[in-house]
Amino acid sequence: MTIGPKEGWQVYSSAQDADGRCICTVVAPEQNLCSRDAKSRQLRQLLEKVQNMSQSIEVLNLRTQRDFQYVMKMENQMKGLRTKFRQIEEDRKTIMARNFKELKDRMDELQPLIPVLEQYKTDAKLISQFKEEIRNLSAVLTGIQEELGAYDYEQLYQRVLSLDSRLRNCMSKLTCGKLMKITGPVTIKTSGTRFGAWMTDPLASPRNNRVWYMDTYTNSKVVREYKSIADFISGLESRTYYLPFKWAGTNHVVYNGSLYYNKEQSNIIVKYSFETGRVLAQRALEYAGFHNVYPYTWGGFSDIDLMADELGLWAVYATNQNAGNIVISQLEPQTLEVLQTWNTEYSKRNAGESFIICGTLYITNSHLTGAKVYYSYNTKTSTYEYIDIPFHNQYFHISMLDYNARERALYAWNNGHQVIFNVTLFHVIKTEDDS
Repeated sequence: MTIGPKEGWQVYSSAQDADGRCICTVVAPEQNLCSRDAKSRQLRQLLEKVQNMSQSIEVLNLRTQRDFQYVMKMENQMKGLRTKFRQIEEDRKTIMARNFKELKDRMDELQPLIPVLEQYKTDAKLISQFKEEIRNLSAVLTGIQEELGAYDYEQLYQRVLSLDSRLRNCMSKLTCGKLMKITGPVTIKTSGTRFGAWMTDPLASPRNNRVWYMDTYTNSKVVREYKSIADFISGLESRTYYLPFKWAGTNHVVYNGSLYYNKEQSNIIVKYSFETGRVLAQRALEYAGFHNVYPYTWGGFSDIDLMADELGLWAVYATNQNAGNIVISQLEPQTLEVLQTWNTEYSKRNAGESFIICGTLYITNSHLTGAKVYYSYNTKTSTYEYIDIPFHNQYFHISMLDYNARERALYAWNNGHQVIFNVTLFHVIKTEDDS
């Protein structure tokens, strides 16, 4: 079928596809040829719409590209914010952990203050009691003053001397007593390592108040001397001694001007004179365990404990022959010869510390918080008993505890603090009728 072109239309090419359909290329006529034609008008309108749509699409495309760039920018910002939030969260956790650690460290620092505050409470109660007693004493003194108003100064002075003489006579009749109570402690100073020893001489004259200080429990020869407690507190050292042998443990004693200590890695006792700077005597303590074979519960080569009381010089230790239980020996101060020995049934390794008062050995059950005097052995009667005398372990770790007969007090090294405990003894007063 042949179709001729309409007026003004030109067919530039024609062909058939594989299905036999006619494919033509047509050129529309000029506007002046089709201006009145309805189809031409429709086509023109359609072309205008297409043009408008193309422009709209172009505008939309520009807006889309702008919006896409904005979205990309926002996405990058969101990623940055997400990173910042993650960093802030990590920083917050780090800051919280650091603050928590600082708070915990501060709490750990404040922990030792709790028993101190408890002691302050006790001291406050005592102060209140003292105030009340002072008021009562003031009233009594006022009454005495009114009663003695007729006496002149010389008469009163003579009466005071008489009373002082009677008091000293009464004190001289006090015999050795039994431990009833331990009070305190009073902190004298904070210095040195966790372990050490400090002491005064119980046989020194009342005017001689020298203090000796031996820091740490091993590998040292240095002994520091102070003329008084006040000098010791202020750190005013008067002299330094360098011993010929290193010591073991913290259980040394100064007695009648000489230092008695356990020679390192041996069961040898050394007597060293502060006056001459020489060793006056040394002797092996037969069968005594040493170098942490039979120490106290805290260790520290505390196998051999040297101590003094009203009756003389003593050594406390343990032997295999006594199954590791505590052995008490009284020593001759000049030669270090063993005068007499007592075997107890208390394990040396289960003892926190020990001290001797009037020939009775007192043993604590621990060196830590909650320690108490738990066991005593009387060398006069060769008998023992279990007791319960608490004391305040203020700084939680005691590595030295010794009795001073002149001061009637316990000297202790408590976790780097040098402290003193007061003791209450039950005394028996001799009368003229006593034999």
